[in-house]
Amino acid sequence: MPTVHFVTHPEVSIDPTVPVPEWGLSAVGLARARLLAGLPWVAAVRLVASSAERKAIETARALALGCGGVPTVDPALGENDRSATGYLPRAEFEEVADAFFAHPEQSVRGWERAVDAQRRIVGAVEGLLRTASGDGDIAVCSHGAVGALLLCHLLGVPISRTLDQPGSGGNVFTFDARTRRVLTRWRPLEDTGG
Repeated sequence: MPTVHFVTHPEVSIDPTVPVPEWGLSAVGLARARLLAGLPWVAAVRLVASSAERKAIETARALALGCGGVPTVDPALGENDRSATGYLPRAEFEEVADAFFAHPEQSVRGWERAVDAQRRIVGAVEGLLRTASGDGDIAVCSHGAVGALLLCHLLGVPISRTLDQPGSGGNVFTFDARTRRVLTRWRPLEDTGG
């Protein structure tokens, strides 16, 4: 039974002068990402896919060291498009993110609508599963908001921020590649060793 591990990038270096997709992992984020290579489940991964954002690629490369794979990059695995606002201070970002999840059919301040981001991430993951060989697990290195949208879809529940990842990133949830049944909900990557 192949398992899909949906992994979010850990902490990033926030720089308001740099476009968000170009942010890399912070020193803490890099240290946490490096832990991925040593986690027991990573050895069973045969396919590593990443969003095209730098922080996700860095996470995918760290994970791939543990399974000997080479990450593939798919822009459709990217975070919800927030380029209309770019960087927002934390409190303002949280308010807009709350509205993004609360009003999924609306574009909040020019952001990609949650329903559109959900359709995109589900389509990207389904496409990945159709092309996977089926002889090993899959790791998808992506982002928290689209991960929450995917999790809502897999659980068959309405879009809600209650299924958003905890903390500031570096979390994993898993689901069965064949049945799409959720096996585990969000856990910090450090707690996925068993």
